[in-house]
Amino acid sequence: MSGTPPPHAAASPTNPSPGFGPRTVLVTGASGLLGSAVAALLAERGHVVRTLQRRPSPAAGTTHVPGSVTDPQAVARAVEESDAVVHLAAKVSITGDWSDFAETNIHGTSRLLEAARAAGVRDFVQVSSPSVAHFGASIVGAPAGRADPARARGHYARSKAAAELLALAEDGPGFRVAAVRPHIVWGPGDTQLVERVVSRARAGRLPLLDGGAALIDTTYLDNAAEAIVRTLERMDHTHGQAVVVTNGEPRPVGELIAGICLAAGVTPPAWSVPGSLARGAGAVIERAWAAAGRRGWVRDEPPMTRFLAEQLSTAHWFDQRRTRELLDWTPALGIDDGLRRLAEHYQAEHYQGA
Repeated sequence: MSGTPPPHAAASPTNPSPGFGPRTVLVTGASGLLGSAVAALLAERGHVVRTLQRRPSPAAGTTHVPGSVTDPQAVARAVEESDAVVHLAAKVSITGDWSDFAETNIHGTSRLLEAARAAGVRDFVQVSSPSVAHFGASIVGAPAGRADPARARGHYARSKAAAELLALAEDGPGFRVAAVRPHIVWGPGDTQLVERVVSRARAGRLPLLDGGAALIDTTYLDNAAEAIVRTLERMDHTHGQAVVVTNGEPRPVGELIAGICLAAGVTPPAWSVPGSLARGAGAVIERAWAAAGRRGWVRDEPPMTRFLAEQLSTAHWFDQRRTRELLDWTPALGIDDGLRRLAEHYQAEHYQGA
């Protein structure tokens, strides 16, 4: 895909729903990579942006409300005088106790929805995940699908599925709710995918599963932020629905991993293990890691889990036609554009550290 957007995509930031003007928008989770990008983009568009999280957001032009979605008083303060909410705060991990995921992702979302409605907030964007409708099998050109907590894989996906259903159930004429699911967001500064790939490849601990042949789609950071803002701007069209957002450029996972490694100046992995073996081993490692964590023996995440093995060995890419129609939007930056920006980021880090 070319990095040059078609004419209608370039014009989309000035083509929101009729009557959509500068608003006061609360962004939760704005200290994270994607949340800070969303907050900064909203501020650039002329909105008054407030952020709720424990530490201040790096996004310029925003006002920080200290606290967490687990704190009812902080939530009530944060939604005061807000017209809209973009909810990104979540516990994101491949391991951990269910109670921690439930408290932040489910109860935190419920708490925020209740406070927003009580404060007279008009629009609420729930930032969700495609994992809420991924049940272990390959996804090949599928639509968004319905979130299903009973079938989703892992505590994170199950809790996000429950949160999305809670949010969409609140949609109505006076309180509009939409859900947007960015798929595998990455870019400079990303610690969830990029830094894990780079550090494990550098240490020689990153195998390809089934040769890295599984076809997957991802979302470059800037595109994900733009799509989330478009979901809010186009609420007349998006409310009551869940949309998956990707770059629309499915590639073999091994090719994407190699691109990230080369951008960071690291040799890409060349060894492969069967996906079935990795899934079985991942399940065993995950249980052992959880037991060790309860005893305080480990604090980091395991090198492999069943969910991670599934993600690396099964196809997952989505039909983007409905998403682009609803958002009146096309990604401005292609995967290759993103890899070039990633390489520039690592080069700048190298020069600063020299």
